[in-house]
Amino acid sequence: MRQKSAAGSNHGGRNARAPGRPRSEQARLAILRSTLKLLGENGFLDLTIEAVAAHASVGKATVYRWWPNKAALIADAFASSTTRKLHFPDTGSVRTDLSQQMRQVIKIFSSRRGRILAAILAAGQSDRDLIAAFRERFMKPRRQEAYATLRRGIRRGELRADVDMDLLLDSLYGPIYMRFLIRHDKMTPDFIDRLCELVLGGAQPSGQLRARRRAS
Repeated sequence: MRQKSAAGSNHGGRNARAPGRPRSEQARLAILRSTLKLLGENGFLDLTIEAVAAHASVGKATVYRWWPNKAALIADAFASSTTRKLHFPDTGSVRTDLSQQMRQVIKIFSSRRGRILAAILAAGQSDRDLIAAFRERFMKPRRQEAYATLRRGIRRGELRADVDMDLLLDSLYGPIYMRFLIRHDKMTPDFIDRLCELVLGGAQPSGQLRARRRAS
């Protein structure tokens, strides 16, 4: 009984561990959330590490513990807010896998996250660190997942074994960025379906392509 009482007496004291995430993880997430909020309100140029630290109620040193500069922080903040929604499914069909993921891309680009992305891409034209961090921390992980998706399609015989995967992905996602940035037309699910039909149709093995042409 005395042991229980002693243990209970520490509840709420300095030595007691609060439930949930460790404090350092809570601070990291608070920094990421604060970065997105301030970036959306003030834009890239006016965002400072000091402002993020103050908004997240941490010290500047805590921010620099995880990120070497503002560019890396912004890229990570955007990536962390979108990664879960942008995973590629594995449905057994390369066209379905890609079209489902691309539909998620246009949803995010059409949301308030799209305004943040636009600010990153605009600032990145004159800030090498920012665009490099965006490529490394957001684009590269998505690209690696996309490669795996295409390789599954190749193994199943849906795509040519010699297909240029980088050119194929640029051909699929380039039009999305075109419509996002230039706004000459809408980003819709139908647009994604027609884009996948056009690009992936040309990447099929020659036998399948000839059969599709005869059927049409």
